Amino acid sequence: MTEQQRYHRREQTQVIAVRLDLETDGFTYRKWSAVQTCKPGDWLVLNGEDTYTIDAAIFARTYAPIRPGVYEKVATIYAEEAVEAGFVITKEGETHYAAGDFLVFENADREGGYAISRDRFAELYTLDDE
Repeated sequence: MTEQQRYHRREQTQVIAVRLDLETDGFTYRKWSAVQTCKPGDWLVLNGEDTYTIDAAIFARTYAPIRPGVYEKVATIYAEEAVEAGFVITKEGETHYAAGDFLVFENADREGGYAISRDRFAELYTLDDE
């Protein structure tokens, strides 16, 4: 892995999200080359053309409402470029990645991780000025 750096979400990159606030056992789905699990209270997110779920506690810590159904990521993230293919364990399951993709974490301790392609990462994030 390369050295971890701090980033923040670019302006005008909101998501559409709905909380799974139903009496349900949740559901499973295939994404990122693995099975993902959504639990009651988690969020179903449309991020551009990408749809996925986010753990309720992580969503609450990292997103702020803009208007009903529209949210903006407000938390700083820590990311590093992967030098070889692999996978990262997420709250929902696991995400497989290729060399050159970015591994993104909630904090410097590598918690709340996921992987994202280099191109999509560059569209959504910019280096934090601190």
